Amino acid sequence: MKRYCMALDLKDDPKMIAEYVHWHQQVWPEVKQSLRASGVESMEIYHFSNRLFMIIEADNTFSFEAKAARDKANPVVQEWEQLMWKYQLLLPGTREGEKWVLLERIFSLEANT
Repeated sequence: MKRYCMALDLKDDPKMIAEYVHWHQQVWPEVKQSLRASGVESMEIYHFSNRLFMIIEADNTFSFEAKAARDKANPVVQEWEQLMWKYQLLLPGTREGEKWVLLERIFSLEANT
């Protein structure tokens, strides 16, 4: 199993942040199905203020490229992404076509004992 940690910002507007949180308490079934079909076994999103942190645990078949291709071909996922983009902001330094930014692990208690 692979683990990925990612970050993204939301527009700094309490009403919009509340709406974003609300949407994520009722994620569309097709979006969840698409995630599982791409190899995602577990996903959690946390937020503090307007900063989001996502943890993905995926099987060994998962790749961001394959997921992106699958998402691009799925009109419901595209509709969801367009809706979420209303609330989201790119982090500084984000590359072209990138939304969520992959974080680099710099410490692990298990690896340092």
